[in-house]
Amino acid sequence: MDHKRKAMDGAVVPVKRARGNEVVLADGETNGALLQSQSGPPRTSSLDGPIMLLTGHEGEIFTAKFSPDGQIIASSGFDRLIYFWTVYGECENFAVLKGHTGAVMDLEFSTDGGMLFTVSTDKTGAVWDVDSGTRIRKLKGHQTFVNSCNPARRGPQLVCTGSDDGTVKLWDARKKGVIQTFQNTYQVTAVSFNDTAEQIFSGGIDNDIKVWDLRKNDVLYRMRGHSDTVTGIEVSPDGSYLLSNAMDNTLRVWDIRPFAPQERCVKIFQGHQHTFEKNLLHCSWSADGSKVTAGSGDRFVYVWDTTSRRILYKLPGHAGSINEVDFHPHEPIVLSCSSDKKMFLGEIE
Repeated sequence: MDHKRKAMDGAVVPVKRARGNEVVLADGETNGALLQSQSGPPRTSSLDGPIMLLTGHEGEIFTAKFSPDGQIIASSGFDRLIYFWTVYGECENFAVLKGHTGAVMDLEFSTDGGMLFTVSTDKTGAVWDVDSGTRIRKLKGHQTFVNSCNPARRGPQLVCTGSDDGTVKLWDARKKGVIQTFQNTYQVTAVSFNDTAEQIFSGGIDNDIKVWDLRKNDVLYRMRGHSDTVTGIEVSPDGSYLLSNAMDNTLRVWDIRPFAPQERCVKIFQGHQHTFEKNLLHCSWSADGSKVTAGSGDRFVYVWDTTSRRILYKLPGHAGSINEVDFHPHEPIVLSCSSDKKMFLGEIE
């Protein structure tokens, strides 16, 4: 990944000197642009522009994520192709990974960024080598659509998947076959490991979030509060809280520390919407845990302040359901992907 040029490498930047209301470029030419155009809000990131549009997908984009180093983006969806993009410079699409025969519902980078995990409606998951763009393992075992995947944050290369067949499965990226299967009654639409990968959280169409203990092979406890299908869950960066998005138009934060009180739901965020499309809208935390975001069917990107629960941003631009929003790991940038086949990178703060 070292060959990517930084945003400023080799770019000729005109030096601007003001003359009246004209702008003088470094070579002495003037253009009659009014100075107002130069005085936009100050830039907060290394993106080429405050908003960058990424196009190329031929179908709805269901999932998109930044790599852990923040240099590349992986995205996929209805067109079954996994696209890799550079974050800086022209945001070009530099690789396309093929292999799934159904829509890709979810993708996740491994913690070190070396592998990418994907799951699809073709009943399989896959493990990809990010540097070479090749599939190194096919995860076969689910009976029908696989909706969600999540790799362990530390330790062995474990990944969990959740499917419409009502199971949560545990895999080792280095081995063939399933390690463990947890049988749920209803379709599982969202899964995540806890911070230590000793438990798996799962959400589905029965509205409950279940906590599975890997050693006991059973449900440890349930978190109740959502009144409709849970579509996305993510553990906070410090591992203490779980964020969940559901079709009841709420985003909730749960205390998942071992000795938390019985009533674990500590915050509820509102404003975003799930619409008739019934897409599995994901949710995510900013790297410092101070902000949360979630997909929304009303075509707006919502970002909330975790402490005050206030909506900080309601960003327009998309023409379809926003299925996933992801925060950049180091910079104030949000990535949104939508059923309108477009992705936006936008500066915040």
